[in-house]
Amino acid sequence: MSEWSVAQQIPLNSNSVTSQTPSAIPELVTILIVLLLIATVVALVTQRLRISYVTGLVLAGLPITEVLSRRIGLDPSLVLNLFLPILIFEAAINTDISRLRSTFKPIALLAGPGAIFSSAIIAVLIKFGLGLTWIPALLIGVILANTDTVSMIAVFKEIRVPSRLSTIVEGETLFNDAAALVSFNLILVIYATGSLTVVQGVRELLVVALGGGLVGAVLGYLSLPIVTRLNDSLSSLLLTVALALGTFQIGQFLGVSGAVAVVIAGLIFGSLGLPRSSSASDRMTLLSFWEYAGFGVNTFIFLLIGIEINPLTLWKILPSILLVILAYQLGRILSVYLLLPGLRWFDRPIPLRWQHILFLGNIKGSLSMALALSIPLTLPGRESIIALVFGSVLFSLVGQGLSLPWLVKRLNISRVSEVAEQTGTLQIQLIAAKAAQDELDNLLKSGVLPKAVYEELWASYQVRVAESERVLRDIYNQFRAGQLQSDRSGLDAIRRRLLLAEKGAVNDALRKQILPEDLVQPYIKDLDEKLLVLEDD
Repeated sequence: MSEWSVAQQIPLNSNSVTSQTPSAIPELVTILIVLLLIATVVALVTQRLRISYVTGLVLAGLPITEVLSRRIGLDPSLVLNLFLPILIFEAAINTDISRLRSTFKPIALLAGPGAIFSSAIIAVLIKFGLGLTWIPALLIGVILANTDTVSMIAVFKEIRVPSRLSTIVEGETLFNDAAALVSFNLILVIYATGSLTVVQGVRELLVVALGGGLVGAVLGYLSLPIVTRLNDSLSSLLLTVALALGTFQIGQFLGVSGAVAVVIAGLIFGSLGLPRSSSASDRMTLLSFWEYAGFGVNTFIFLLIGIEINPLTLWKILPSILLVILAYQLGRILSVYLLLPGLRWFDRPIPLRWQHILFLGNIKGSLSMALALSIPLTLPGRESIIALVFGSVLFSLVGQGLSLPWLVKRLNISRVSEVAEQTGTLQIQLIAAKAAQDELDNLLKSGVLPKAVYEELWASYQVRVAESERVLRDIYNQFRAGQLQSDRSGLDAIRRRLLLAEKGAVNDALRKQILPEDLVQPYIKDLDEKLLVLEDD
C-alpha cells in the first residue's frame, strides 16, 4: 500500500485550502496575507529573542486556533503530496553525497534499527500504559519515532557545529521520513488484512523501499541530459519542480515509496545535475528558489500546526500525553545511547556530547501530524490517537525546540581556534576566486568577454589565489612541523575527501572487474583504518 493510498483513505479537510470554492477565494487570499504578516512578526520577535523560528510559529498559532481553525486546516493529503516532496527534495539537492557516504553507517543505524527499536519501545509502553490495542500502539510508535529535524537544522545555521554532526542529522531526516512512511503503511496493511507473516512483511518493505529507490534513480538520471540542454535558468527551475513532485506521484502510482524516490532523485540531481548547469548564476537561481520554497513550506506548516492544536482539548488528557512523551523520549534514549556506542567497532565513534544533541534533537513536526490525520476513519480510537500525537508534537516543538540551542551552546561543541578561523577564511577566498576564474573561462569561450578584459580580470583573481595559497601552505608546514597539533580538523577533512575518492575509484574498478578482489580488499581495509584515525570535522 503506498503513501498515496493512505492519504486517499480520508476525505480532504472541509476547511482546507484545496476545498475552497471560487466564492471563497477572496477570503482565502485574506487569510494567506494574515498568515504571512504573522510569520513576519514571528521572524522579527524570534530574531530579537534568539529562539527557534519554527517554535515561534507554533506558539504564534496557538492563540488564533479558534479564529482560523474553522476556515483552514492542516490537510494530510496536502502535506504528504505537496509539502513533503518539496522539503525532501530541497534537503536532498543540498546534501553532499561524498559526506553522506562518509557518515552512512551512523545514519543507517539511526534511521534503520534505531527507528525500529524506538517504535517498538514506544508501542509497548503505550499499549500497557494506556491499555490500547496493538495496531493503535504501533501506529503511535511509528509516528513518534520519526524525527523532524527542521528545528535542529535551523539551530545549526545559527550556531556552528561539526559538519559530520550536521550531515548525520540531515541524513537521518532524509531516510527517517521515508522509513516512517513505509512502516506506517505496512501497519495499515496489517490492519486491513488482519495478518501479515514476517516473510510477507520483509518482502513488502523491500519492494516498497527498493522500488522507490529504483524509480528515483531512473528519473534522476533521466533529468540529467535534459538539464544540460536547458540554457535558461527558469526552465531548469521548472524541471526540478516537475522532478520533485512528479517523482513522488509516480512512485505512489507504482505502489512504491514516493519519499524514497524523491530522496534518491534529489541526491542524483544535486550531485550530478547542478554541476552541469550552464553557469554559476543558473545554479544560484536553482538553489535560491529551493531554499525559499523550503522556507515557505516550513513557515506555513508550523504555523498551521499551531493553529490546528487546541490546548484546551489537550489539557483534558494531559496525563496520557505525558506518558506518551515519556515513551518516545525513552525510545530515543535507548536507541541513541545503546546503539551508537557500537559504532566504534566498525566506524568512527560518535562523541558523547553529540549523542546528547541527537537525543534532545528528537523533535517531532509536520510529518507526525500528517500521518496521525491520515489514520483511517474506521480505526477505533482514531481521535484519541490524533490528540496524543498532537500533544506530543506541541511539547516537542516548544520544550525541546527552545532548549536545543541552549544545549548546543552549553556543550560547547562549536569551539573554533584562531588558526581554524584563519584557515576557513582563506579557504573561502580561494574557493570563491577559483570559481570566478572558472566563470571567466566560460564567458571567454562563449564570446561574451574580449581576450584583453578576460586576462585583466583573471590576473586580479590570480593575485588573491596566490596569496591565499601561500598563507595556507605556511599553515600546513607549521602543522607538519608539530606546531599546530591541536588544529587538525580542517586538514583531516581534506584528507578524508581524498581517501574517500581513492576508495570510490578502487571499488568502481573492482565492480568493473578491472582489479582482482584479493588485491583490492587489503587496500580498502588500509583506507578504512586511515579514515578511522582522522579527527571529526
